Amino acid sequence: MTFLSIVFRGLTRRPVRTGLTLVGISIGIAAVVALVGISRGFERSWETGLKARGTDIVVSKMGSSLAPKPFSDVVVGRIQAIPNVAAVSSQFVELLSIESSELMMLSGRQWEGYAWQNLKLLSGRLPLTDREMAVVLGRTAAEVLNKKPGDPLQIETIELTVVGIVDGGAVVENGSAILSLPVLQEIMGEQGRVNVIDVRVVPGLSEADLKEVCSEIIRLAPDVTAVAASEHLSNSQSFRMVKAMSWGTSLLAVLVGVLGVMNTMLMTVFERKQEISVLLALGWRPGLIVRMILLESALLGFLGGIAGVMIGVGGIRILQNTAAIRGLLEPDLRAGLLLTSVAIAVIVGVVSGLYPAWRSSRITPALALQS
Repeated sequence: MTFLSIVFRGLTRRPVRTGLTLVGISIGIAAVVALVGISRGFERSWETGLKARGTDIVVSKMGSSLAPKPFSDVVVGRIQAIPNVAAVSSQFVELLSIESSELMMLSGRQWEGYAWQNLKLLSGRLPLTDREMAVVLGRTAAEVLNKKPGDPLQIETIELTVVGIVDGGAVVENGSAILSLPVLQEIMGEQGRVNVIDVRVVPGLSEADLKEVCSEIIRLAPDVTAVAASEHLSNSQSFRMVKAMSWGTSLLAVLVGVLGVMNTMLMTVFERKQEISVLLALGWRPGLIVRMILLESALLGFLGGIAGVMIGVGGIRILQNTAAIRGLLEPDLRAGLLLTSVAIAVIVGVVSGLYPAWRSSRITPALALQS
């Protein structure tokens, strides 16, 4: 009997208990994959949307809600006059329940602003004037709402006409309902107010110059913040809160897995006292016994991590296609997150096995004479 065969035998001697422990670990790792993958995916898709529009700086007034707070559109003229600013596109962005969709992004865009330029028309047309009661749907939003050009769309108390379906080049864009800024301002009762200003700077501007433009915007409009597009979400209080809650919930689930593995390994040590005593009597050193227990717990963590990754990925795929989430985000399930999750599971197994391994090293061969 080899060292590895003894390790595997230790895990299979109580298959029900081992299986329940694996379930506990896999649920914790699935939580890590799902929650962290969703928060990272939202951040990534938002940055991709800004890049698709060609935005370099985002001006907003972020609070504790997901949507920025409105502010006067007088700021737009001040920003346009700043050196190195090539173009400005003001918006009013809101998250609302629209017909069959429980949550969808509404994007009211400045008429003839550059934010319309990245929209690739798939069918129909774009609005003809800034006052036309018309809406353009991203392709995912059109699928969720089951709409085509010519169909009516109820937004709050106003009925609009879907005039076109577009591809915006990003998940956030494709999951949005897009209309002219004055129309959305009228619907929301926010005339003369915006909550996001996209700024495009002159090509070839250095990072230092970009920061200088941000500082000048803040100087001219102290009530808002101006950050590079890549840092927009990281400066959002609500997103930081969501991200912290994702990690906090994940770590809590992992802690449950730690306790489960520790309990399993302690029970294993107590049940195998005589076996361990015989191994010691046959010449095994206490250090080898410790390695055996740690390898068993690490193997438990590894198997639980693999199962957790599979459950997490499967759960996200199902959630991603639900009506409430579809079109809002694309989870980040790159190999780095999956490998990190498995590594966390292995570390959980090793840490959980430290105390049981220490207990096993305290057993004396004299116990083999008992019973």
